[in-house]
Amino acid sequence: MAYQVNRAGQGVPIRPGGQTVRAPSAGNTGGASFKQVFDQQVQKNAGLKFSAHAQERLRMRNIELDNQDVFRLEQGVNQLAVKGGRESLVLMDRSAFVVNVQNRTVITAIADESLQNNVFTNIDSAVIV
Repeated sequence: MAYQVNRAGQGVPIRPGGQTVRAPSAGNTGGASFKQVFDQQVQKNAGLKFSAHAQERLRMRNIELDNQDVFRLEQGVNQLAVKGGRESLVLMDRSAFVVNVQNRTVITAIADESLQNNVFTNIDSAVIV
């Protein structure tokens, strides 16, 4: 294989036809390491998280979620993400959940007894699932 000398004085292999073969460098990822980029992609595709506050509210209000409920909640969050929701209300059966859509985190949960005469503030969207 032929070699071409680059500006740093190092030999770089070239392919027939004059194309230079270059190894990937950290500069191609905008300075982020592979692990950082990988973790960001995993986070984007991760399921829902429940904040400590939400977990406490679920426990206090005896709200039990099975796999199907969590799936429905995730579908609602996905719909909100497509529409640009940020802090959103998800109404499901006889419960309500305030969700940070971008972080895919349930912030709090409200049971049916508490839904009447309740005001939800600091939300920008809502979905019924």
